[in-house]
Amino acid sequence: MTPQISQPIGTRIRSITNLAKDINAFELVSQDGGSLPAFSAGAHIDVFLNDGIVRQYSLCSDPGKTHHYVFAVLREANGTGGSIALHDTLRAGQLLTISAPRNNFMMSSSAVRHLFLAGGIGITPIRAMIYRCLSEALDFELVYCTRSADRTAFYRDLVNEHACLIHHDEGNADKNFDLKAHLATPTPGTHLYYCGPPAFMRAVMGAAAHWPAGTCHFEYFKNDPGETAPDEFSAATVEDDPSEPGFQVKIKSTDAVFTVPPDRTIVEVLRDNGIEVETSCESGLCGTCRTRYLEGEPDHQDMILSDDERERDVLICCARSRSPLLVLDF
Repeated sequence: MTPQISQPIGTRIRSITNLAKDINAFELVSQDGGSLPAFSAGAHIDVFLNDGIVRQYSLCSDPGKTHHYVFAVLREANGTGGSIALHDTLRAGQLLTISAPRNNFMMSSSAVRHLFLAGGIGITPIRAMIYRCLSEALDFELVYCTRSADRTAFYRDLVNEHACLIHHDEGNADKNFDLKAHLATPTPGTHLYYCGPPAFMRAVMGAAAHWPAGTCHFEYFKNDPGETAPDEFSAATVEDDPSEPGFQVKIKSTDAVFTVPPDRTIVEVLRDNGIEVETSCESGLCGTCRTRYLEGEPDHQDMILSDDERERDVLICCARSRSPLLVLDF
């Protein structure tokens, strides 16, 4: 299965709204005045900025309304530049190129209840999920952890919603929400969804380690859980590991075999040999380069594939191989 290259979508910035301290929402409409492609709750888009910068942002608008898209961005002074460019250079009326929506953070169709945990800007994909729950009368609960009210996006929308608990820690670790207590006893039929800063993600993952397999769903904004700035997806780097001798990939359709050295990714080697692969984040977070493999044992290093999906698919922007040969369904 060769990754499909999606056509860029031309949009116009209809409005820019301040949601909270350093958080702006960007509303996009189609350049031709028509509808935008449908999307499901939890989806994200690629945003193409100047100088070849591409960033992924979750759609936080109502999935039932395709006359516009809305995504929200935290301006991160110590980030990789995408959030600063969006906040400081974009204005209402400007044109902006995006990709079609993709979803690696789907809501379960089998869940009878949805429990959402959001930390900071991690509320963005979950906001779309709440829209869906409200429109379809689905049972849900939200716990939304932020430092203070002025740093809480969608505060006015959510503070009076009976199923939403907004918790402020005022930057004091002693006031952190008690995740262990809240997740101590999973209710049958309940699925958990969480998104936020790396420390928040680690805390939720630990507190929910005993939940049944397949009931926990999450999305990272950064691939390195040791980082502290969670505003956007970041590019990954592949370190030169002298203990890894490299491996080979074989293209099923042509039987061509290429060697992937320790300091190169599969995507880079394929491109060097004239095989185009669409990518966006190149850090195992967006799923653009998802590819079927037919033989071999991948060393999965992505943050989005489930155990079942890893039995057949691999993200070739970041994966290595435990076997000498990995056969790809190109």
